[in-house]
Amino acid sequence: MRDTPDASGSSQKGNSPQSDQRGPMTAPSRTAIRLTVNGVSHSVEVEDRWTLVELLRDQLDLTGTKIGCDRSECGACTVLMNGYPVYACSQLAVWADGADVQTVEGLAHNGHLSPLQQAFIEHNAPQCGFCTPGQLMTATALLNTVPRPDAAQVKQALVGNLCRCSNYNAIVEAVVAAGAHQGGAA
Repeated sequence: MRDTPDASGSSQKGNSPQSDQRGPMTAPSRTAIRLTVNGVSHSVEVEDRWTLVELLRDQLDLTGTKIGCDRSECGACTVLMNGYPVYACSQLAVWADGADVQTVEGLAHNGHLSPLQQAFIEHNAPQCGFCTPGQLMTATALLNTVPRPDAAQVKQALVGNLCRCSNYNAIVEAVVAAGAHQGGAA
């Protein structure tokens, strides 16, 4: 039913877009969480709808974690949560309450690259570099559990990380070399 003028010329309210009466806008729900990121404790209030990647990038200014597909398909946003690789684009920030999170910024120590990061450079693994943080984090998790992986193990571990430059061989070589050189110390 549309607004229709009556005999006096005034409108009667019907079911038209103009007559949609919405209540007041409400702010998104917020929750206070505590988490440790790269060894630093944080207490932060997050909107319940925020993803972990939004918290890391927009609130904690850790922009190494990339947003590629934003739907758990490319792996560019991979971080370690309690030691396991997760897609930060599909993890709600509230789910990280109490968690230990490691991002690519947490790999280097005292200005020195990790052995894995150094192996990526030595083997020309990064091309455009967009997927590199996710590749590094997934490979770090692998090296933490399989100290000296072979190429097949590396390929299996990295199956969820896409490289649009198609530099997979160099990435695999770098991870194998890091394991062989450092005895698995990522």
